[in-house]
Amino acid sequence: MGPQDYSARTTYRPPAAWYRRLNRSLGVLLTSLGLAPGDAVVLVARGRRSGKRRRTPLLTTPYRGRDYLVALAGESGWVRNVRANAGSAVLRRRRARTVHLAEVPVDERAPIIAAYLHRGRERSGPEAAATQTRSYFGLTPDPSLDEIARIASFYPVFEIADG
Repeated sequence: MGPQDYSARTTYRPPAAWYRRLNRSLGVLLTSLGLAPGDAVVLVARGRRSGKRRRTPLLTTPYRGRDYLVALAGESGWVRNVRANAGSAVLRRRRARTVHLAEVPVDERAPIIAAYLHRGRERSGPEAAATQTRSYFGLTPDPSLDEIARIASFYPVFEIADG
């Protein structure tokens, strides 16, 4: 079974039900305990409608001395929750850290998404990274910044700052 296909150019690409269940249980637990890859965190943000704390495992991306979150599924629930909370959130990895997430303008996203893809090659190897680049972004295995810039509006990116 391959990765979830998020390459369709729509506002939001929901993950498969099995993936949501696995991610919400096992992904949150392993990441919170620090047993997931080193760049994995759990984002905790209040639900925009329910007010309940929502937990989402994500990967951070370092770029030019700052850390970022890239929304692979586009305008997903965690993106809308962060926006509704004016960027206020908590990141967990063994312990909680209050943060402010500032959305990066579309015209500045391409190099950060490129850094995300580069980290994927380091983490998973070139073959898996090529599949992920195609499935998540609909791009060739080694896309140019221009190719990434053309699809950047579909993938919100947030800069992480101490809150």
